[in-house]
Amino acid sequence: MELNGVEIDDTFAEAFGIKVARILITGATKRWALVAATEATGFGTSVIMCPAEAGIEKIVDGSQTPDGRPGVYIQICGFGFKALEEQLLSRIGQCVLTAPTAAVFNGLPDAEKQFDTGFKLKFFADGYESEIEIDGRKAYKIPMMQGDFITEHGIGAVNGVAGGNFFILGENQMAALTAAEAAVDAIMSCEGSITPFPGGIVASGSKPGADKYKFMKATTNQRFAPSLKDRVPDTSLPEDVNGVYELVINGINEEAIKVAMKAGIEAAVKVPGIKKITAGNYGGSLGQYKINLHDLF
Repeated sequence: MELNGVEIDDTFAEAFGIKVARILITGATKRWALVAATEATGFGTSVIMCPAEAGIEKIVDGSQTPDGRPGVYIQICGFGFKALEEQLLSRIGQCVLTAPTAAVFNGLPDAEKQFDTGFKLKFFADGYESEIEIDGRKAYKIPMMQGDFITEHGIGAVNGVAGGNFFILGENQMAALTAAEAAVDAIMSCEGSITPFPGGIVASGSKPGADKYKFMKATTNQRFAPSLKDRVPDTSLPEDVNGVYELVINGINEEAIKVAMKAGIEAAVKVPGIKKITAGNYGGSLGQYKINLHDLF
């Protein structure tokens, strides 16, 4: 199968289940909403070593937020609801409450699972907090130096999906990077998904475990390393590929992952110098979701 003259490999992305919380952060301006969102999603690339996977989902204007201000949706993901709740409290408490003009609202108000994160944050007010209602939502006002910090009572979470992915194979590093950037931009317009790695792009695509160093949880995916083409007998790279980037996608459900993968691939293949799109899978050892690339189109 080809898309815009680029081969789409007949393979699948292997993904796994994860708990996902979705938060809406607003600010006086888009800049300050983004600052708070960026801080709150830091050190959140992979649960291999990070305490959570986190990223920015999308930016919205004031017509789509409870307080009428610019906003940013983020997702925070973890393997258990207890650990996820701890991450919500620490990330919002340390990175959003501290950010100029930021406010916090529930990004999944209809989810069955609700954390009382806002209720717990209100104790920072040391008795000066007050309960308010914004656009029909129960919230708290916390007086601070700059003025009042507003946080909704609850934050919703669902059983989501992590590890949706595709690889972009380019004739050189810059072609692959340009295509990956285009893919990330396209995914930012999709509802319910994030790309948690730096700038949404993975430079160090890995495999579970190791062939040599058995104490490692994950190691380089040597079959996709251009400088190892002559050293690895089972390399997956043709001679004309010298740059590879991976996009990893998490989302609130499998459908959100599929929509994001499709949008990202369609954007990537429009960039000159892209030779092939493939995906990472590990024989079912990583997760129960198999997203076939050809089925996306």
